[in-house]
Amino acid sequence: MSTKMTRAEFLRISCLGTAGLAFGTGIKLDAATAKTSSADLKPSWKSTFVPDFKPKLSERTRALAQRGLAGEWGHAMTEVDWDITGCFQEGQGPQVTYGKLAVNLAANAPVRVLPEELLAGSAVLKDAARHLVPGWKTGSISHTTLGFGRAMELGYSGLRKEILERMERGGLDETGKDVLEGMLLCIEAAGIWNQRHIDALAALLPSAKPEDREHLRKTIDILHRVPENKPADFREAVQCLWSMWEFNRFMGNWSGIGRIDQMLGGYLKEDLRRGAITLGEARELLAHFWIKGTDWITTDVSGSGDAQFYQNIILSGIDRNGKDITNEVTYLILDIVEELHISDYPVAVRISTRTPDKLLRRIAEVQRYGGGIISVYNEDKVIEAMTKFGYPLEEAREFTNDGCWETIIPGKTCFIYAPCDMVPVLNHAIGNEAGIAVTEYPDFEALYSRFTEVLRENVGNVHNALDGWNTAKETPCALASLFAEGCVEKGRSYSNRGPVYNVHGIHYGGIADVANSLLVLKKLVFEEKYMTLNEFVDILRNDWSGKEALRQLIRTRFEFFGNDNDEADRMMTRVVSDYADIVGSLKERNGILRHGAISTFGREIDWKDMRASLPEGSRRGDILATNCSPTPGSDRKGPTSVLNSYCKLDFSKLPNGGTLELKILPQSIQGENGVKALTSLSKTFVSKGGFYMHIDVVDTSTLIDAQMHPEKYPNLPVRVAGWSARFTTLCKEWQDMIIQRTQQIV
Repeated sequence: MSTKMTRAEFLRISCLGTAGLAFGTGIKLDAATAKTSSADLKPSWKSTFVPDFKPKLSERTRALAQRGLAGEWGHAMTEVDWDITGCFQEGQGPQVTYGKLAVNLAANAPVRVLPEELLAGSAVLKDAARHLVPGWKTGSISHTTLGFGRAMELGYSGLRKEILERMERGGLDETGKDVLEGMLLCIEAAGIWNQRHIDALAALLPSAKPEDREHLRKTIDILHRVPENKPADFREAVQCLWSMWEFNRFMGNWSGIGRIDQMLGGYLKEDLRRGAITLGEARELLAHFWIKGTDWITTDVSGSGDAQFYQNIILSGIDRNGKDITNEVTYLILDIVEELHISDYPVAVRISTRTPDKLLRRIAEVQRYGGGIISVYNEDKVIEAMTKFGYPLEEAREFTNDGCWETIIPGKTCFIYAPCDMVPVLNHAIGNEAGIAVTEYPDFEALYSRFTEVLRENVGNVHNALDGWNTAKETPCALASLFAEGCVEKGRSYSNRGPVYNVHGIHYGGIADVANSLLVLKKLVFEEKYMTLNEFVDILRNDWSGKEALRQLIRTRFEFFGNDNDEADRMMTRVVSDYADIVGSLKERNGILRHGAISTFGREIDWKDMRASLPEGSRRGDILATNCSPTPGSDRKGPTSVLNSYCKLDFSKLPNGGTLELKILPQSIQGENGVKALTSLSKTFVSKGGFYMHIDVVDTSTLIDAQMHPEKYPNLPVRVAGWSARFTTLCKEWQDMIIQRTQQIV
């Protein structure tokens, strides 16, 4: 491949023009080699946002990124095809078995090193990308952000010392001994994997090009010190973080990375102070971290697309003492996302009323390139919700996400959630369900009271079902346990209440659809008496057959949630508030915290065939509201109105919050005015009390064309929910869900 690649050519390969418009590349991808010929690179667009943009990264780095985006390494992943039977012995605990397997895999898995890479280490096993412990085929750990910051400060030597000291103190039962011995084996395995990379790099040296030998020697030297020990400088810190996180991926764990600028910023600041590194060198090194995030790009994906490995990054915000941690690493990462447009690390920036305009502007500049890569938290609202729930302020200030967008305390939390649908709750209350008689309620308040009664019963059933997860479970997870505070001291694994916080989230979706339907019932049945509830339910049971005119009248006459209509928003606010109170009435049971949230995470697709028609005009089989966003097509007054409606909700009562998605027409945010418009949206989101928002700048017509001609768009990223995916790897139903999101004009 030619390394002579302009920014325009690179972004063309990524299928995104500077206006967020996707263009065909003409690239023919060979699944066997996943390589692109330089002959395939053709002249592209001229930038309309930043006509004089100058690439900050080297041509070699951009060329390496293209190889990753083309799936070269993802296609080369392998199966575990060597003998692992010796790891499994009768009477042996699950964590020791896991540790022995980790040693076996580290000693036998293929090692991939490239002379032009500035970091060493890769997750090469297919099972890991399938969310499995390689070879064992049992489920691995996800929906968490492990404690990489603390682990870096200690190094494996410090973690080993903690474990040995705990073992010396005694008082461990057989389960505890199994957990700690399994952890020690995992540290041993990580050392074997590290040494094999040192050996592989050394083997490259004799044939390496002169320009590669220096950094190869430097990487070998660094690997002799980290991750065994605490890093001494920025280069060591980046390699240490990568090695620790990558080994978790190697073993199948899908952990978020967390507050990377907090973990690395101090090292860079000191190195810059003493002249040991330049910003350009630091940017190149971090860019290679980003490129390595493409290791699992492959055609072997599920219907919900690729890149959903929960590799989440959190930037900016305050630390446990209330001090802003924004630093040079924050801005370097935004530079890298803008230039390489790698979506495999979804990035969330913590913003507040304290966030400087410089950072808000930089966020907007990157968001306008599309892909939904950059999202934002209102950190003050998140911290308020978590402290109101009961977390100490210092802990709440350190929040990250679980690898999707639910907020947790990193390195201290085991998290799972139960997805629930509120649409059947309403239909049960009004009798729109087989075998249930319709009750003619005397007024709307009586109907609403019945709805909340059914919801309370439903939530109670969810709590009871979650209790089944509360029994002691020794899921094989010694490596994740090593990176979770509490596990060593308690002698309990990550999955067996070892971490400081053990959380079960209750997440309901379909709430906007329910609130809109309640508004229609209130107006048409009880206030205007246009028809009885029994007559309306009969229409719904027949899926609006013969009543299309009425259905269209409802859809055009009513302003629903998402249009800054006070009446509609009051209904949504009421439903959300009552739901939050019902869920929040039980904050803990059997030592497990219970968080409330509003989410769907794409399950609106799974639910659509199980949902009956609704009074707001939907039919059976319609894809309804995603997460905490309006019902598709009902938000007709622009993004500011959507944001105003969303921010009327009281997220302080929902510690896991709810996300708002906005799909923005690229042509509407061009130039300086476009940057200012996106910045203004972020400021409004914060000032009015939002929780979490992601903006995707993409043209619906482009998505439709990509659906029809996927070969033209091999790397068109879109934000799905807490993750991104290349659009053409989604199945048609998931693509339709993205397409039908309302196209907003700023």
